[in-house]
Amino acid sequence: MKAAEKLWNYEDYLKLEGEKRYEIIDGELVEMPAPGVRHQEILKRLARHFETVEKRGIGLYYFSPIDLVLSEKDVFQPDLVVVLKENYSIIQDRGIFGAPDLVVEVISPSTFKKDTEEKRELYAKSGVKEYWLVIPELKIIEVLTLRSGKYEVHSFACESGKVCSRLLEDLCIELEELFR
Repeated sequence: MKAAEKLWNYEDYLKLEGEKRYEIIDGELVEMPAPGVRHQEILKRLARHFETVEKRGIGLYYFSPIDLVLSEKDVFQPDLVVVLKENYSIIQDRGIFGAPDLVVEVISPSTFKKDTEEKRELYAKSGVKEYWLVIPELKIIEVLTLRSGKYEVHSFACESGKVCSRLLEDLCIELEELFR
């Protein structure tokens, strides 16, 4: 008989030491590889677009590393999150405790399944209104919006064109500029 694996929670997560990055997905501790240079370049370009959230005074945006605690057994470090003004109460010194309004994940081959399946389901279940999947290797951006507890594709582009947010008026990103 196999011994039961330890179920991790946020308290356990806070006790981790060292330089490695981790997330907890449904109670399982998952080591996250450090993002590469291309990943960081894309994240910087994305962040420039999301600056409009703060400039317009409608919310705040944060990029990794930041703890996003959706529940005691679901702790993520998304690439970028947006919290609109009416939800500021979820922002605490240690991180974001509850569903932000928007999450962006820049997906690498090593995180593809987690980001497109497991996290997608947990973000929807938690009430994240908009989820952006950015896939540099395929030059794809998919913007998903939450409707009746499930994500639907709001905007999609591959290699060229642009995607737009449903939640954040006037926020559109040209793929050629992002993936140059």
